[in-house]
Amino acid sequence: MPKFDEPPSNKALYWRLIRHILPYKGVFLVALSGMILVAAADTGFAWILQPLMDEGFVGRDPDFIRIIPIILLLIAFARAFGDFIDTYCLNWVSRKVIQDLRQVMFENLMYAPTEFYDRETTGSLVSRLTFDVEQVANASGGALRIVFKDLVKVIFLLGLMFYLSWQLSLIFMVIVPAAILIFARTSESIRRISMHIQESVGDISHIAKQVFQSHRVVKLFDAYSHEKGIFFNANNHNRQQIMKRVMIVALSVPTIVLLMGIGIAIVIWLALQFEIKPGVFTSYLVAMTMVVAPVKNLLKINEIIQAGLAAATSIFRMIDLEGEPDNGTRILDSVVGNVSFNSVSFRYSSDSAEVIRGVEFDIPAGATIALVGPSGAGKSTLASMLLRLYTPTEGKITIDGIPINELTIKSLRDNVSLVSQDILLFDDTLRNNITYGRTGPIDQERLNEVCDASYITDFIKDLKNGQDTLLGESGLRLSGGQRQRVAIARALYKDSRILLMDEATSSLDSNSELYIHKAIERLISDRTTLVIAHRLSTVQNADRILVINRGQIIEQGTHDELIQAGGLYTELVNSQFLKHSDVQ
Repeated sequence: MPKFDEPPSNKALYWRLIRHILPYKGVFLVALSGMILVAAADTGFAWILQPLMDEGFVGRDPDFIRIIPIILLLIAFARAFGDFIDTYCLNWVSRKVIQDLRQVMFENLMYAPTEFYDRETTGSLVSRLTFDVEQVANASGGALRIVFKDLVKVIFLLGLMFYLSWQLSLIFMVIVPAAILIFARTSESIRRISMHIQESVGDISHIAKQVFQSHRVVKLFDAYSHEKGIFFNANNHNRQQIMKRVMIVALSVPTIVLLMGIGIAIVIWLALQFEIKPGVFTSYLVAMTMVVAPVKNLLKINEIIQAGLAAATSIFRMIDLEGEPDNGTRILDSVVGNVSFNSVSFRYSSDSAEVIRGVEFDIPAGATIALVGPSGAGKSTLASMLLRLYTPTEGKITIDGIPINELTIKSLRDNVSLVSQDILLFDDTLRNNITYGRTGPIDQERLNEVCDASYITDFIKDLKNGQDTLLGESGLRLSGGQRQRVAIARALYKDSRILLMDEATSSLDSNSELYIHKAIERLISDRTTLVIAHRLSTVQNADRILVINRGQIIEQGTHDELIQAGGLYTELVNSQFLKHSDVQ
């Protein structure tokens, strides 16, 4: 999880969170009125003790004795009603704010550039979307409720105390600034440590997700002890950071409560020196002791608030993340399918070496061009640049003579289908996986045709619910070859003029591969196709084969021409032939 330096100030974060509350200010004001009603009821209870002592227990006023139960019932009713109003309304506002933040964050992350996902781990992003957002929920819901309600209560009770005896209340003019100073000093420390806690939670999520997804590898290599150790270190680091925060809170809260206790002792001592009516002193003493609880709550809630602000820092960084650059304005209509790479070079960052250097080739409309070469040669990077997942550092890529950076991203990608070596299926039905991303009603006739063409129909009859069968997470209820055929069917259903096949048959057995290639040859006859493959037997019928090594095209021609040339392509073919012979 990334380490954040120089986080925004508390004030800036407060105001930004408030801006998200403003759309629901009406409900928030209702919640605030409930808090005021609760504070007024508590203060009213402390105030009523003065006449209760002087006129009830001492004066024995029959009229007062008759009316006091009604007053107390009204106070109790007002407090209960106010408590319900502020609890429900403020939680409603809080959940709406969290819903909005989570939605905006999720949508913004979807549009984040590919380079961002190259840097981030899935676990840390999921942690921010779940854990961090809930931390803000605690701060903007429960914490905000306590802050407003207890702050209003403290103000009301202090007002009553000054009304009853301003002389005795002067002692709080010393205690309150001291408490505020301690509060301010600890806030920054708590917030900084809370950010470390969030980072550690992201690490835990990442490690756990990685192990759960790779559980077969863990079992196969007996890596239990190794993974236990890694998880223990991350888990223990999280515990240590939490204990640091607990230590600060454990020291600061009792210190301020001690100051309040000293103030109360001094007030009682001073009250005994003066001639104060029993009713006034009782009311004052109750109000003074009632102040301690909300002050203590305000101090304890500081931990939740600072954790929420730390989480807000993380969330707003994701919300402020710039999406993919999409400055194109042209729409790709009536696509012919001529694709050109013109002196294209690429590096992942300004301080890294070039992974693609001066690549130049054309794919005529309807032609099939194959890219082959050793692993890491740059084949998949070229495909990614055609999709504008990466932007060339030099040169340009055109479709029908139009530079792809002048096209809108939607227009470009609507006209390109991809079958990747990474089989990405969703926990949804087979039908929805094949028709993924398509708007409007499903063309069932075309869906059936695609299933036949990709040989999915062969195994659909073995699925309990046919095309409506849920495939499970990452499609794990299917075999590797079946998942690959579903991915191919998805690309075929999209029916784009340009087709990218990035190791598209890597997970197929030889028999399935034969059928798939027959289907692909029939269906891509009028499409521009770029095939990337390690298995060279799959590209022998390509119109032209480009051999790439270390980011440069070093050979090109048909299969027979490259074999006759006796270069790297011949070495790759012979190497794979030998491996195949060894297996046989």
